[in-house]
Amino acid sequence: MDHVEVAGLRIAYERAGTGPALVLLHGGFQHSGAWWRQLEGLSGDFTVVAWDAPGCGGSAVPPRGFGVEDYGDCLAGFIDALGLGQPHVLGLSLGSVIALELYRGHPGVPASLILASAYAGWAGSLSPAEVARRTAQVLHEIDLPPAEFVPGWIPTLLTEAASADLVSEVSAVMSEHHPAGTRVIFEAFAPADYRSVLPTIAVPTLLLYGELDRRSPVSVAQGLHEQIPGSTLIVMPAVGHVSNIETPDRFNAEVRRFLLTLG
Repeated sequence: MDHVEVAGLRIAYERAGTGPALVLLHGGFQHSGAWWRQLEGLSGDFTVVAWDAPGCGGSAVPPRGFGVEDYGDCLAGFIDALGLGQPHVLGLSLGSVIALELYRGHPGVPASLILASAYAGWAGSLSPAEVARRTAQVLHEIDLPPAEFVPGWIPTLLTEAASADLVSEVSAVMSEHHPAGTRVIFEAFAPADYRSVLPTIAVPTLLLYGELDRRSPVSVAQGLHEQIPGSTLIVMPAVGHVSNIETPDRFNAEVRRFLLTLG
């Protein structure tokens, strides 16, 4: 794992391959290790870079009050520090919201957006009651031992068909979260609402969703698709929220197909 300093924060990342740059943004309770199948599977065509968001994995924990704009600025600074130019940006779940913040604050940075299992922010895609429920759940569970809360998340991330090995892998990644960093990132993004940003998106955008996603269902996908001009929506059958892990071959194929059509 490599590191770079951005605005006083140590940011960890994995990098593989050569070609046009593709930046991967992981979801909540995750780190760049969740992307190893994409680092392997897409590096033949692209320079694939997976960061650990501030507060996650090997990256420094930012101070309380580090807001959505700070995450977007940090990502833009990270891309600049690595000399990636105008990369394609792929965010999954919480990572998709960080991608939208990057576009809002730095619309000239991403060459394209791939939003997987995405939200227009929780507040932009979910009911107020559901936002309140999820926020309370996360803030309650952050300081608990992982064994006490991670098992309850698994059915919302993977389908019943997922193998025991996949369950163990996803559980292990979640168990490695840093409570202080997780608190900062969820306090910043839980109330975020990017509905006003969606109609302004002027770069090619792919929306990738799992048919059986319980956290970001197809109804959410359709809302983003209707609001983002010219966006492409792909719903992958029989897969859940962490589709990059549960169906990596299909996920990678859709990403590759989309990006190669852009030239």
